[in-house]
Amino acid sequence: MEHKLDLQPLALPGLELKRPIIIAGPCSAETEEQTLETARQLAAQGVKIFRAGIWKPRTRPGAFEGVGTVGLPWLKKVKEETGMFVAVEVANAHHVYEALKFGVDMLWIGARTTANPFAVQEVADALTGVDKPVLIKNPVNPDLELWIGAIERVNRAGVKMIGAIHRGFSTYDKSQYRNNPEWQIPIELRRRIPELPIITDPSHITGKSEMIADISQEALDLNFNGLIIESHMCPSKAWSDASQQVTPERLGEIKQNLVVRRSAIGDTPRVTLDELRQKIDQIDKQLLETLKSRMKISEAIGKYKHENNITILQTRRYDEVMNNRRLQAEEVGLSPEFVVKVYEHIHEESINRQNKVMNKELAKK
Repeated sequence: MEHKLDLQPLALPGLELKRPIIIAGPCSAETEEQTLETARQLAAQGVKIFRAGIWKPRTRPGAFEGVGTVGLPWLKKVKEETGMFVAVEVANAHHVYEALKFGVDMLWIGARTTANPFAVQEVADALTGVDKPVLIKNPVNPDLELWIGAIERVNRAGVKMIGAIHRGFSTYDKSQYRNNPEWQIPIELRRRIPELPIITDPSHITGKSEMIADISQEALDLNFNGLIIESHMCPSKAWSDASQQVTPERLGEIKQNLVVRRSAIGDTPRVTLDELRQKIDQIDKQLLETLKSRMKISEAIGKYKHENNITILQTRRYDEVMNNRRLQAEEVGLSPEFVVKVYEHIHEESINRQNKVMNKELAKK
């Protein structure tokens, strides 16, 4: 599906946003002192755009939900003292009006807001005619159409400087990530809207400060446009998301060590061999995570069969699975013969896992 958007490159007065764009700052603006000192340290590391959470949507009531409008004058002081541009998240019309009143330079719409078209439309209406960069995070769940829909709503309000933030996607399954990157989704977004800048949020993807450097490099290797990273002058004392924030000094090290590979040439991004291989590597990682989850379910089935005295091999079920997968292969344009071979090996490993579980249960008796 083709998406016709009226977009302009991201730009801030006197600052040309070349790849990689680096946006950094604390998850939350907590106090005036913490905000200003973190900004000073980040400015010393060459960061030009300072981010800070003013309003914080939290899962449970009672958690720190941001200082609110009282923190906006702190950001104004950041601009005056350091010369940095400032960015905040907005989730409703009131947030937009307050942020603009205090001279915020860049706005972003959070993942939970993106998931709600009514909320996005309210923000879009408040942004009508605003000539500032607006970044839109992917929705919480892996729904590309919902993400594109939010981008379209903001663009139709007359906002032309739009970028996407890839912050990963929630999953019920256990994973090494806080939010699975699901790289194929922003890659498909890039394919559909090649002129749209994509900025990756390694802090929310990983949930762990020690993994931020690796995810940052992966994002740049995929030719994404930049990074938005949470940085706090003292992460261990942060009021929110302490585990995923890095010190400004550590951010400087990450920034210094990033390898910025050659970008595509021309108006239309040209896919290189390295980029294609990177995509395969990311998809293979996801395949392995999916297979891991599938085998855990097989082990649970093995335990159930043991407890209910059921044989491991269920021929009717096996035939049903193979016939269904063969048909599904045809529907998605894959060779049925190839898919059957893959599932034969998957089934063999599943049987092995169930055998081990049942033998283990027997050994307990």
